[in-house]
Amino acid sequence: MSVEPISPAWELVEEPLRLRPWQRRDAEGLFEAARSSVASVGRWLPWCHAGYDLDQAHAWISHCQDGWSRGEHFALPIFDLRTDELIGGCGLNQLNHQHRSANLGYWVRQSRHGEGIATRAAALVAHFGFEQLGLIRIEIVVMPDNHASLRTAEKTGAHFEAVARHRLWANGQAHDAAVYGLTPADLPQSAQ
Repeated sequence: MSVEPISPAWELVEEPLRLRPWQRRDAEGLFEAARSSVASVGRWLPWCHAGYDLDQAHAWISHCQDGWSRGEHFALPIFDLRTDELIGGCGLNQLNHQHRSANLGYWVRQSRHGEGIATRAAALVAHFGFEQLGLIRIEIVVMPDNHASLRTAEKTGAHFEAVARHRLWANGQAHDAAVYGLTPADLPQSAQ
């Protein structure tokens, strides 16, 4: 499982979204999206907190660029195609090269919840994983009371498989998590 070098102009586009690898110029947008979403996104993702600052945004982008260049993880910002507003993030991480699998994660800024953005972005990134990276399985792991993320997993075509005990570590403690599995046959064919 390997990925060809990606040109700086590479992107995934499906109306109304555009995703591409993180660039340094995205730091302000990430900072603003995170700070405006602490009450919602921060409940589930510990990195999104009231003290999140521009240095952390730059560090995340550097981490993403490094991970992409090493083929270890593939994180992408989500942009509104019409306004170019940074509205979230989506990506593949925890790649298991031997078993050709990965974890899919996503988040959407609070002001854009309820628009189906996470579902569209997740499908685009899953298609990328299956078609470009040669994955055969993608997992979506969600805290059982994160109902919006559970719905996103289901709408993406993933199948609920189990509640795994102590599957996630967040806020200094272990949490059970719902595990969804996605294979190429599960995805709707409308995404790229």
